[in-house]
Amino acid sequence: MNKKGILYGVGVGPGDPELLTLKAIRILNEVDVIFAAASTQNEYSTALSIARPHLKPEARIEQLGFPMTKNPEALEDAWRKNAETVAHELHRGLSGAFLTLGDPLTYSTYGYLQRALLSLAPDTQLKVVPGITSFNAAAAHIGWVLAESRQSLLITSGTAAPERLAKQLDVADNAVILKTYKNFEKIRAMLEHSRMADKTVLVSRLGMDGESILTNIAAAPKIPHYLSLALIKKD
Repeated sequence: MNKKGILYGVGVGPGDPELLTLKAIRILNEVDVIFAAASTQNEYSTALSIARPHLKPEARIEQLGFPMTKNPEALEDAWRKNAETVAHELHRGLSGAFLTLGDPLTYSTYGYLQRALLSLAPDTQLKVVPGITSFNAAAAHIGWVLAESRQSLLITSGTAAPERLAKQLDVADNAVILKTYKNFEKIRAMLEHSRMADKTVLVSRLGMDGESILTNIAAAPKIPHYLSLALIKKD
């Protein structure tokens, strides 16, 4: 009986292919299968496009399709089916790498796959290769210190209700709001009301074509690009 293979959750960073770690590149060239999440509508994978310059020409790539829906049952079904696809390859003794933007354990699709795999096969061997997060890269790009000394740093999701975000920001010294695209108009209004708009930078498509750095969020579009985040520095 073949020994089960290992699945690596590999963070490919925020967008610039040069920000993959040496370990990530080594793992990607050692595994048997590269798994990449993609929309069922267009089969495009941003994570795969970032990692591709580092892949061998003969690399075997398996795209895992996910529907663009908020229906929890449809999403659970997609994760289960994709977990079954990955588990089948691991059961054959093959190793795999699941590509994910940023870091696998920070607001990542990998977390859902890990949960589905362990539910399906609790003895699945999983290892994580951390990646550079979008907010670390954004802070480095504009030269902002995220936190120092006794300061606190809030990392939160823009999908939360504005009232909750306001309460979180009230007790944090500095903050990162990820996933700003969905509720940006409400987030912008909340920041303006809290007098933090002039302390905010909106970063979109960092390290990719169409990169945008806006220090005046009043000039930002109503719906920023999907890959957008806000950095807030109160002092």
